[in-house]
Amino acid sequence: MEINGISAVVTGGASGLGLATVRRLLKEGAASVTIADLESSDGKAVAEDLGDRVRFVPADVRDTDAMNQVFDTAEEAGPLRVVVHCAGRGGPVRLVGKDGAPGSLETYAEIVQINLVGSFNVLRLAAARMASNEPTDGDRGVCILTASVAAFEGQIGQIPYASSKAGIVGMTIVAARDLASKQIRVCTIAPGTFETPLLARLSDDVRSSLAATVPHPSRLGDADEYARLATAIIDNGMLNGETIRLDGAIRMAPR
Repeated sequence: MEINGISAVVTGGASGLGLATVRRLLKEGAASVTIADLESSDGKAVAEDLGDRVRFVPADVRDTDAMNQVFDTAEEAGPLRVVVHCAGRGGPVRLVGKDGAPGSLETYAEIVQINLVGSFNVLRLAAARMASNEPTDGDRGVCILTASVAAFEGQIGQIPYASSKAGIVGMTIVAARDLASKQIRVCTIAPGTFETPLLARLSDDVRSSLAATVPHPSRLGDADEYARLATAIIDNGMLNGETIRLDGAIRMAPR
């Protein structure tokens, strides 16, 4: 699908991988990009800084009404053609804590709700909009989800994050088959260790240690590398139902 002239939505678009994707879509000619992110994010300031082709709508990806407002706003600029879903969260949970108590069920459920249920909510609402589009370049729309290498090699303490991201991987081929009759493609990107605001909080020593575990290139990923893969998926009509690892050949150790 040609990016030039389309209307797109990026969830989690106020920072990190999402913000890089917004910038890349604009660079490749998207007519309008709507950022969906939390009210507490920098979304409003980011949208103002990026110019009149960018809009910000505060939304929790689990909230159907809020996400419908996001898609309504996107469709003001034209048919919704692309959704890149980057919103998500992590958080440590051990099965048995240092005090011998069971791990937090509440934290586990919250992370799964945001990452997995939120992905399903965004995907179903976006697909319903895209299904009524006239096809362009053979597609009515393209949806890109975000998993993680933790879906395959989750580390100790990552049980909620890893299982939610594994759910997204499992969702991908089924969603692509489900939406094939609607001419909507679905792919997932599974990033490794990337330069994001989350990793920016770590010390230089920890960041260097993480970078050293990547076989080649032996560094942290750049958010624009995620964005470039997202736009390549949009452009390449044969990419469908695929989860693509973007990780420099890393395979995560247990801790």
